[in-house]
Parts: sequence; C-alpha cells; structure tokens
Amino acid sequence: MKTFCGDRTIDGVKVTVDGKPLDQRLDIRQFTPNGFEWSYEGPEPRQLALAILAAHLGDADAAKALVEPFMKAVVANFGNEWEMTSADIEADLAAIRRQQAMAR
Repeated sequence: MKTFCGDRTIDGVKVTVDGKPLDQRLDIRQFTPNGFEWSYEGPEPRQLALAILAAHLGDADAAKALVEPFMKAVVANFGNEWEMTSADIEADLAAIRRQQAMAR
C-alpha cells in the first residue's frame, strides 16, 4: 500500500509517495509548467491528480480518464497538509465510478 502526502512549506509545496518525491508525470500530459498545487480546481491540481492516479493505478490511460473527476472530488478539497493511502484512493475512485454510473 502506498502513502501519498502533501504539505505547503515556506519553500513551496512538497508532495511525496512513500517518502519520495512524486513524479509529475509530464510524460503522460502536461497541464501546467508550474508544478503541483491543491485546494482548488485548476491546472496545477489537475497535474497532481494525474500524478497520484498514475502512481496508484500504474496505467496512464486510466489515469487520464479519471483525472478530471478525481481532481474535482478529491484534490480540490485537500487542506494545506494532507495524506492518503492506496485504500483511500480506491474508496474515492469507487465513489466517483458510482456517481458516473448514476449520471448515465
């Protein structure tokens, strides 16, 4: 199980997975040149959502397909400091999928 953590410091934002810096995954898609951010909807939180999903799912196409709803439902609602595990992500994705199925 992976643990993702984010913190705003005097030196800027810091995002890790299992204690190591989280790759922005610009190889999949670059939403912004400005790095990660959270607590609102926009390109920087979208980049973070993509990176978290890619690291969690191990599937670039699945990460791209879920980035928008995950950013809106999860990343846009993070506080200054946050932590989530693989189990948390799975629970959030299950809720997103249920909501998408009900909207059809």
